[in-house]
Amino acid sequence: MTRKWIVILMALLVSGFAMAGQYAPQPLTLDLVNRTAAGDLVTVRFSANETEYIGCGIRAFDDGAGGATWFGFCQARNEKEEVGFCNTANAELLSAIMATADFSYVTFSWNEAGECTRIGYSTQSFYIPKPLMP
Repeated sequence: MTRKWIVILMALLVSGFAMAGQYAPQPLTLDLVNRTAAGDLVTVRFSANETEYIGCGIRAFDDGAGGATWFGFCQARNEKEEVGFCNTANAELLSAIMATADFSYVTFSWNEAGECTRIGYSTQSFYIPKPLMP
C-alpha cells in the first residue's frame, strides 16, 4: 500500500471513531465489606433486573427559627437485594450531592455508623447511551 492510501485509511478510521463517540457504561458495584458503592445512573436504571438502584438525595426541613436543617443520603441496592446506605449533614458532602446531573456516575462510601465519608459525581458524555441521543 502506498503512503497516500495509508493516510486516507487512517483518516477514515479516525473520523469514524470521532463520529461514534465513546460509551462507557458503569454497572453497579456494591461492596458491603469495604462499604462502597458506584455506578452510572443510566446503566443501573436500565440493568437487566428491576432490583438495582443507586443515587443520592437531600432533604431540608424548617427549623422553626428562620433557618433550615439539611441532611443528605446516598443509597444503592444490587441484584441480590443487598443495600448500601449512608447519611450526612456535612455541608461539603451536601454540596457534592447537589452536583449530580442526568447521566452521572455516582460513587460513595460510608463508615460503620452509616455516615457518608465520601460522595462523588462525574458527568461525562460517555455515560450517555446512544439510543437517548438525537
